[in-house]
Parts: sequence; C-alpha cells; structure tokens
Amino acid sequence: MVERDWADVRKRILGLSALPASQNVFGALGHRWALEAPLGEDEIVDLEGQIGVRLPSEYRDFLAMVAAGGAGPSYGVFPVRRVQGRWRWEGDGADLADLSRLAEPFPGTGLDPEVYEQLLAECPEEEDFEEIEDFDTAMETWDERWEAVMFAPERTTGAVVICHHGCAQRDWLVLSGSHRGTVWSDPRVDDADLKPLVDAEGRPLTFGGWFANWLDKAEHDVRQASLGS
Repeated sequence: MVERDWADVRKRILGLSALPASQNVFGALGHRWALEAPLGEDEIVDLEGQIGVRLPSEYRDFLAMVAAGGAGPSYGVFPVRRVQGRWRWEGDGADLADLSRLAEPFPGTGLDPEVYEQLLAECPEEEDFEEIEDFDTAMETWDERWEAVMFAPERTTGAVVICHHGCAQRDWLVLSGSHRGTVWSDPRVDDADLKPLVDAEGRPLTFGGWFANWLDKAEHDVRQASLGS
C-alpha cells in the first residue's frame, strides 16, 4: 500500500477554498470546502473502543491529521462525531451502516447472479395489467422483495457510509475483513450491485487513494479554470 502523506492536505484544501473557481467543483455547494477539526488520539481510541475494531491506517491518519470530516469527494466526507457520549457518522444514508456490527468482516461478495437476474425478470410491467391499481400493488410487493435482498443489512457489515454523490448513490469504507481499508461504490438505487472502486491499474482503491484522486483532480480543475478566467 502507498504511504500517504497527509501533512499538507488540510492546507491544500483551505488554499483551494480561497479561489473563486473552487465553487464550480462538483459537490462544493454541499461541503463548502469546510473541514471539521481533526480528532485527537484519545478520541480515536474512544471511537475504536466503541465500534470494536481499529480503523484502517489511512482513514485513521486522515482523522488525526486532516479532519473528522468535511470537504472531499462529491458532497464531502461524512463527519464522525460524538453525540451524547456515542460516536456516529453523519450524512445522507449514514444510518444504513450497523454500528454494532463493524467488527464483523465485510462480505465483499455480490448477489448470486441467478438470484439477481430472477428478481429483475420478475419486475412487473405496466402493460401486463388492465388496471393501474393492480400494477401499483404488484410493483409495491416487488419493491419490498427487491429491497429485502439488495439492502439486506448483512451485505454491508463491517463497513460505514463515508460519502454520497446525490440521487442516493453512496460510497462505503470497509473497516473489517479481507477488504479492510478499501472503498466500495453503492449504486443499488439504480438496480446495480455493490462493487469495489479500483485505481487505473485495476487495483482496489483504498481510502487514501480515493481521497487523493479527488483532491488532485479538484486542484487541476480549479487551476485550469483560474487560468482561463
């Protein structure tokens, strides 16, 4: 794994926020380039004690040296906060993660292709129904079956939601198991399955690579826009 240097990341982000063109970066209107204060070592240890697992090293270093959340890919990195003595991640869809099962290994497997295809094949078609009410009822029943399979809680044990891209599309960070430290895309709202993000060489993308890719691109885009203005 590439050794990440987080020392100047906070400074780079704050520098970007001062440039007018930074407001054109996707998601900037959501996170507004704001960064929460980093967490102290005692806070990180307390968080790890609550969830029962040591955080992946890149994410742990990010929390300690950059921020507990804020500016980042799309609408930003979900902040982790202590509320009434308990730690939790906050953001659109953060509650999809079961914080009581983060020490359990993330499955890292997709749905059985036969189950997936069968479910899709059984999706009701409006033209097959004479009455729209009957179609609506059938669709509601199918939606319940689909969500029970696709969004079964055990499919995302050992992971937390760290970002959303809008339209209910999100990214998960794996905390436990053989995929620990990697980031997974969640496009299930569009009837696609969970999948690991990969780098240019096809290797699983870790938190550090995920964040660095965003920051490098944001800097490039803002500089290009500033030169053209």
